[in-house]
Amino acid sequence: MYYIGIDLGTSAIKLMLTDGTGRTIRTVSESYPISYPHPHWSEQSPEDWWTGVETGMARLLTGVDREQVGGVAVAGQMHGLVMLDENDRVLRPAILWNDTRTEAETRYLNEEIGRETLHGRTGNIAFAGFTAPKVLWVRRHEPEVFARCARICLPKDYINLKLTGVFATDVSDASGTLYFDVENRRWSPEMLALLGIDESMLPTVYESGEAIGRTTLFGLDAAVAAGAGDNAAAAVGTGTVTSGLCNVSLGTSGTVFLPTDGFVRTSNPALHSFCHANGHWHLMGCILTAASANKWLTEEILRADYGEWETAVRPENGVYFMPYLSGERCPHNDGDVRGAFLGLTHSTTRLDLAHAVMEGVSFAIRDCLSLCPEPVRTATVCGGGAKSRVWMRILADVLGVGLQVIETEGPALGAAALAAEAAGEPFTVTPTVRDTVAPDPARTAVYDRKYRKYQTLYPMLKAFYKEEHS
Repeated sequence: MYYIGIDLGTSAIKLMLTDGTGRTIRTVSESYPISYPHPHWSEQSPEDWWTGVETGMARLLTGVDREQVGGVAVAGQMHGLVMLDENDRVLRPAILWNDTRTEAETRYLNEEIGRETLHGRTGNIAFAGFTAPKVLWVRRHEPEVFARCARICLPKDYINLKLTGVFATDVSDASGTLYFDVENRRWSPEMLALLGIDESMLPTVYESGEAIGRTTLFGLDAAVAAGAGDNAAAAVGTGTVTSGLCNVSLGTSGTVFLPTDGFVRTSNPALHSFCHANGHWHLMGCILTAASANKWLTEEILRADYGEWETAVRPENGVYFMPYLSGERCPHNDGDVRGAFLGLTHSTTRLDLAHAVMEGVSFAIRDCLSLCPEPVRTATVCGGGAKSRVWMRILADVLGVGLQVIETEGPALGAAALAAEAAGEPFTVTPTVRDTVAPDPARTAVYDRKYRKYQTLYPMLKAFYKEEHS
């Protein structure tokens, strides 16, 4: 049998066809635009996602015996707000995970409702990227849209609705809404009342590998799984499913993912406590800018070739990069702060800037790891940033941990595994390790000193942007 995993990303949708062992047969990708209509806004058309599915499926299934496709599952970008009318028509562009227009709503939730109350009801506090602040923003600024809204869902759930006609979500993706009780794996009645949402407006919640229905589109007759948020699906796709493991993802955003056997109410709520796609839970730290910072510098500013930066690591270059191009989530929860280079001189080179970006993102990942309840000794790494050998050396030295670089399209492969589970033919993902990187003690010592200085820079930027927005 074949299984299809779909990764609904921020810039493109990737579709993967695997066999019953998890071996990749074919992958295709379809890109779509992001709209930035105002500063701090980030939106997308759900119809563009569906067009990507239709076009991608035609390419993916060319020459394939479609009767042999047993299951489909979607891994989706998390936190996005999709609002539908009574006929399931999209009411407004989806507000994405990296949209930070909701600073006022986030402050209201954290300061007036209170972090302790939110933490107790959901296991998490409010961040500007979460779905609940977006709901409050629409209710306040677009009351006519809110009044017409009959259904609210997350990006991947819109695709599942189009595939099956079933209005469903899964526990891992629902965890990032801030109106889901993560410990008890159900919608939070108290949070729904606060937001003015009736539970009838929300999808039915399933475990990630449960079948929600079947699809007969594209010549298929296949089970459709509830699917998962992209990070939980990536964890399945990288084998990060048992307590004690750690996966670092360097995609558009960056994450530190730690599976846990049971629910953990963290002492530092900058770490998210979410449901995993395997019936358990996980902790996660998220930074909003990771490999996208390298892409921005290389393509938009220096107009260079990525290969230029694959050279010797020089941690003593004295240049610092603060990777807050879209604000920051963990550990600062600050949607107003922005990125910066510091320490520039007449002798600063293009290479210094490029390596400073890699170092700055690595320091931000270290910020996340520093909040973890147990020290991390080794980690797997995936995502576009993991393709850079020099970045992997920098990351290993900054974190002081050994890295295993995984050769996998994590979210799509994890989704394919969930599709197989929904079809009753589960397979276990055994990731291929492309490279192993050990930290160099001498460079780690230099980076320890540089990291301590890096930690002094955010308070200065915070004060600057606070004054600018006051």
